[in-house]
Amino acid sequence: MTGISRTFSLTALSALALASTAFAQAAKDPGAQFDKVLPQKVLEDDAVPVTSHPVVQPLPAAAPQYPVVQQWTAGDAKKLLTAIQAIGAEGLDPLDYHPAALEQALAFGPGPELDQVASESFAWLVEDLRDGRTPMQARKQWFVVDPDPDLMPTGLVMTNALASHDIAGTLAALDPTHPDYAALKAELATSTDAKRRKLIRANMDRWRWLGRDLGGQYLITNVPEFQLRLTVNDHIIRTYKTIVGKPGKTATPQLAETVEGVIFNPTWSVPQSIVVGEGLGAKVMANPAWAKTAGYKGTKTADGTIYVVQQPGPTNSLGVVKLDMPNPHAIFLHDTPARGLFAQANRALSHGCIRTERALELGMTIAILGQGASKDEAIAISTSGEYKRVPVVKTMPVYITYFTMGRDIEGNLRTFTDIYGRDAPVLAALDAPRVANRARKSSEKVEAIVDDLKTS
Repeated sequence: MTGISRTFSLTALSALALASTAFAQAAKDPGAQFDKVLPQKVLEDDAVPVTSHPVVQPLPAAAPQYPVVQQWTAGDAKKLLTAIQAIGAEGLDPLDYHPAALEQALAFGPGPELDQVASESFAWLVEDLRDGRTPMQARKQWFVVDPDPDLMPTGLVMTNALASHDIAGTLAALDPTHPDYAALKAELATSTDAKRRKLIRANMDRWRWLGRDLGGQYLITNVPEFQLRLTVNDHIIRTYKTIVGKPGKTATPQLAETVEGVIFNPTWSVPQSIVVGEGLGAKVMANPAWAKTAGYKGTKTADGTIYVVQQPGPTNSLGVVKLDMPNPHAIFLHDTPARGLFAQANRALSHGCIRTERALELGMTIAILGQGASKDEAIAISTSGEYKRVPVVKTMPVYITYFTMGRDIEGNLRTFTDIYGRDAPVLAALDAPRVANRARKSSEKVEAIVDDLKTS
């Protein structure tokens, strides 16, 4: 099934460059890094076609019209055996799919035994190519729910393969569409270093944990790379340095969320670890003049609990903008007044949220492309100094990923430091026997991570 195309006018992107410059001049902020414009070729185009996911009605995984055990001819089973023997090119182990048992069943010819063995081998291949081979317990802090099992149920994939007699082609169509997967696959084909090959395989599998097609327009950040990309049709339009969570309890989890709005001049609800633990609440209540100068507003409830909210302003811990992407982890992308930290090489410094370089530029981009505001409206809102949430009509996916090998923002394949130690369980899982009947959701505890910026 082909995807549906929609277009967005790049007049908005041209306006963004003007808006960014205008804001920098109006704010007279030397920290504002609006020193680049979008690629001229993009700006000159009238519009760029954006391909989205196909609109389909998901089928139940065990839909009776598409059983997971189907009838196999000897010819199709031989093609399956050939595909299994070549599956190492995808970073998978042929032995996981029982080629010896399939050969034995083939020797007896078509019948129930061949149907059972071939169907099981094919189904396991589909699961691993579509969803990833790594079991959920080895995917640390991975909270993305892959939509592919609903979009491409195993029984339906098998039905299509047997109807077309194109076993290899059907399996190949499950590959992630992102260019990084193809780059890793090409590297695997030429690498002879055992350690490097294992790392390549692990990161190829990580791509399978996501949806096969990420959409036509999205934000994607690779935590170990400390970079965020604004991407259209898998082409990078803009990049932004990031500051991510410190290793340990405040490590940034992996998520797939949706930007539903842009908050300009945000407030910051100070966590109780600072209000109580660092005495800020008592200081705010005892010194209202100081609190007003510092931008804090405190309230005390009947039970004596003090709540402190930092008002919008140049020293606000969230900076001048944040992307509203509701999720149970309370993770979002936002600005920071400490912009000098983007010059550091190791930027695992936050308490979980992702601080973003040139966040105002990014926020304006999302607001304009999402048709939540015009250029002039975005400038007026951002320079007003007042809290304003701008909802977007066209939402944008955000993928917070963790790859220790992939293409950098220059397009070069390289490795990234495993800052959270998340490679080891994946590598171990790839060496261990294949796990069947794997969970689709992580059983790890969901914790709301508060970005206590004042302590970092």
